[in-house]
This record gives sequence, C-alpha cells and structure tokens, in this order.
Amino acid sequence: MADNAPRMPVATRLRNNFLAGLIICAPIAITIWLTWTFIHWSDSWVRPYIPARWNPESYLNFAIPGFGLLIAIVLITVVGFLGKNLIGQSIVRFGESIVQRMPLVRTIYKSVKQIFETVLKEQANSFKKVGLIEYPSAGLWALVFIATDAKGEIASKFNAMGQDMVAVFLPPTPVPTAGFLIFVPREKIVMLDMSPEDAAKFLISGGLVAPEHKPSEPKQKHLPRPKPVAVSKAD
Repeated sequence: MADNAPRMPVATRLRNNFLAGLIICAPIAITIWLTWTFIHWSDSWVRPYIPARWNPESYLNFAIPGFGLLIAIVLITVVGFLGKNLIGQSIVRFGESIVQRMPLVRTIYKSVKQIFETVLKEQANSFKKVGLIEYPSAGLWALVFIATDAKGEIASKFNAMGQDMVAVFLPPTPVPTAGFLIFVPREKIVMLDMSPEDAAKFLISGGLVAPEHKPSEPKQKHLPRPKPVAVSKAD
C-alpha cells in the first residue's frame, strides 16, 4: 500500500485558502472600485450642466450612475463628427484664430493640442512592442516598451553622430506606470513576441507570472529599421 501523504496543518490550509481567495477577490474589488470612482467623477463634472428637463433624476427618485459619462461620450462624438465636415472645420479654424490672439491662452492651447495629436497619432504604433535592452550595465537585461523612433532635434543630433536611436520606456516593478525614457541604438534592442499586456503582468508580478511561449528556432530579432523615404528629383 502506498504511504498516505502527510496532512497539512490546519493553520497552513487556512492561510493557503485565504491567499487563494485574496488572489480572486482583490482584482475584482479593485476593478469595481476604480470603475465606480471614475463614473462618479465624470458624473460630478457633467451632471451640473445637464438641463433639468433632460435629466432623468428630475423625474425619478434615485440617481442613475454613469448618465453624465454617457452624455459626455455622446457630445464628444457629435463634436468629432461635426468637426470633420467643411462647416465644422471652418468653425474650428475661426475659434482657433480667436485663441491665437490671446497671449497666454494660445500657448496653453497649442501645447495641449500638440500633446493630444501626438499621442493619438502614435497610438497605433507606440507601446505595441516589447523588447530587451542591456540595463543598467552590460550582461544585465531589462524589459522595455518600444515608444517611437527618435524625432526632431534629438534625431538630428543622433544622425549627426551616425547613430540610429529608438525611444524606449523602461518601467519599474511592480508599478509599470512610472519609469524612464531611454534612447537606445536600434541594433541593441532584442525584440520579444509577448504582447504589452503580458509584459505588464510580468512586471507587476515581479517575474512570477510569465506568459506562455512555444519554443522556436533560436533567432535573435531586432527592431526593423524604418524604410527610407524616396526623394524625387526635379527635372
């Protein structure tokens, strides 16, 4: 007869059950709390500007969470739709021409608009790839998110030095929202197949939650170089 496995102490089993329950309940509770807080924050900003005759709370005896957020989403969508046609673009240009005449306001507006345009334009490509770089010294590797190619004055300085640099975001553990922006030579980046979501889980867990990966042929992959832009010569 096979020997019976030793029974675990009651305190150990209770601790394991508590930790298992904590792993299940904590993410659910935190997600619900963050979602509920964001909804109430959005409602507190939008609800005071909704006319009483259009506000369901004027006819009901209870509040409707998320109604202000829904109104904000609808209004932003309508403004975006109107801003795409000729009349909407004319109105936007007229409003911007007025803002451009205000010394302090034009600086704030231009900066904020440039930030949103850059973020939304680069959204399809930025932080969609994950790689490894040698950091903080040779032989030590760190996980990074690929941001974008070096641009503007920084790119011109690197080009003058004959270097093709890429901006990467180096997040710490276990809070990947803070970190460092580092410019790394393109050939020094080892690209990974894991998704940014899996990389974030890997960082938050301190390396305990590793994404599944099917072994393939050992081949070191690097970030591809951007395609050169063809320049047409005038006759």
